[in-house]
Amino acid sequence: MRIATITNWAYGATVCLTLAAGATMFMASNADREERAAVSQRDQFDELAFELESDIAQLTDQARLFAVSGDPSHAIAYDRVLADIGPVEQRLTRLRDAGANAVELRSLHEGLRQAETLQDEQQAAIAAMRQGDDATARKIVFGPEYERELERAHFLLGRFRYMLDQRSDEVIRKASEASQQLRSVSEVTVSITAILFLFVLGFILKRRILRPVVTLSDVVSRLAEQDYDVQPPVFSHVDEIGDMAHAIRIFRENGLERQRLERERDADWAVRDLLARMTQRLQGCESVDDLYEVVGIFAPRIAPHLAGRLYTLDARLGLMVCNARWLGPQGSDASLDPDDCWALRRGQIHSPGAALDDVPCRHVATDARPATICVPLTAQGETIGLLALENLNGTSAPDASTAIYIELMSETIGLALANLNLRAELHEKALFDPLTGLRNRHDLSDVLGRLVVAADAAGRTLACLMMDIDLFKRLNDQFGHDAGDLVIRAVAGVLASAIRDDDLVFRYGGEEFLMLMPGLDEPRALERVSQIQARIAALDLVHDGHALGAVTISMGLAIYPDHGPAQSLIATADAALMRAKEAGRDRVVVANRRKGDVPAPA
Repeated sequence: MRIATITNWAYGATVCLTLAAGATMFMASNADREERAAVSQRDQFDELAFELESDIAQLTDQARLFAVSGDPSHAIAYDRVLADIGPVEQRLTRLRDAGANAVELRSLHEGLRQAETLQDEQQAAIAAMRQGDDATARKIVFGPEYERELERAHFLLGRFRYMLDQRSDEVIRKASEASQQLRSVSEVTVSITAILFLFVLGFILKRRILRPVVTLSDVVSRLAEQDYDVQPPVFSHVDEIGDMAHAIRIFRENGLERQRLERERDADWAVRDLLARMTQRLQGCESVDDLYEVVGIFAPRIAPHLAGRLYTLDARLGLMVCNARWLGPQGSDASLDPDDCWALRRGQIHSPGAALDDVPCRHVATDARPATICVPLTAQGETIGLLALENLNGTSAPDASTAIYIELMSETIGLALANLNLRAELHEKALFDPLTGLRNRHDLSDVLGRLVVAADAAGRTLACLMMDIDLFKRLNDQFGHDAGDLVIRAVAGVLASAIRDDDLVFRYGGEEFLMLMPGLDEPRALERVSQIQARIAALDLVHDGHALGAVTISMGLAIYPDHGPAQSLIATADAALMRAKEAGRDRVVVANRRKGDVPAPA
């Protein structure tokens, strides 16, 4: 029951009990008034009865005194008393007005008639006395007949007074009992009202209002401090306090939901910040190795429950090669055929699902298939890599936010990888000869400068070998340009296989090549030249079924700093090459040790 209903009922009951108590108190007051009126009436009746008896006694005394003494004053006093008494009807009217009932009035009437009889005898005695008949007068007022009549008058008046007393006592008794009962009822009503008031104070105010409100106040205070761990009390009764508790529970649930959303928002912001930072780092990568390192650092932080591998496409092998891994995914890091991955086939995210309700990828270990997520890396419609992810929670389907992060991460990595591939392709086109795969002369000056600085710092020499294929124009004219390209590629292959790790070979232009060999002095450089000559002489080239014949090259060798300064090293080697050609080709000429050869002006 609601507090308002209980309060209304209690208020109504209190009002009713208060009205009842007031009514009983009013009725008790009326009973008291009736009791007092009955007492007053009895006193009035007693006074009237006493007056009657007193009048009878005075008349008797005055008549007897006059009969005995003959003193006229007694007769005069008798007449005065008789005149004051008045007639019988007047006395009856007074008593009737005082409240005497018919029975009492009849009894009184008999007494008054008896008193009138006595008055007649008294007047007869007075008259006899005035006539001088003393004996008759005394006989009348002192005779036995008079005494009997006097006693009868007193008896009748006494009976009247008795009847009055009985009736008055009964009225007083009833009025007193009624007053007492009404007082008792009033006291009981007041007691019930007090008990009801105490019940309202104790039960309603304390138990149903004060105690729950104190509890709810503490809960509200803690909720105001965003302490949502507090548990609002549960009240079984349905009332306003229960509504408040329900509202507080809803407020707490909303607060918890808001905290959850704030945590999700903060986590989302943190992940997006990581994605932004990863994007910035990827934009700053100079090589794919830098990209692999960045992905290996940021991927486990963006999706900490997803282990994974980053595969990139090796166009030469036609395979996806694992270049980065994080959080220890199952299986091996072996390269995979793109046809083994359904994500690469379909060009979109693929997961077989925890129940394996889709086709699993063949490259994934059997135990890891239910938790695998494959994400292709594409750029401008071309697949360039793969993210093979493994859900460490055991289920493959990521939540909505994680799926968004995976998509953003894959797009970012794919774009960065495509940019690096494009940069590498452009760099290769700018620095390497497409026919031979050797460096071209685009950055020769920079490379030579760095090698010279390194040689000076280490106190070593730097050998420069300039080479030219002999009679190349005639070969071109005789067998065609394709045959010439074949010869150039073959010679380039020999040169590439003859160098050390720190040696560099350049296609200088046309059929000319340049080799830089750090740390080699003249004897060791000539030894390397002999090896190159032998390998080139061993070439047996055939084009379109025609043998191209022996291939020879002419070479000029210059050593820094023995044959001159760094800025003229290439020119010195080229001058030595020209001398080799002039000397009959298929030979090597070493530059002059002091000055070096300088080519003639064109």
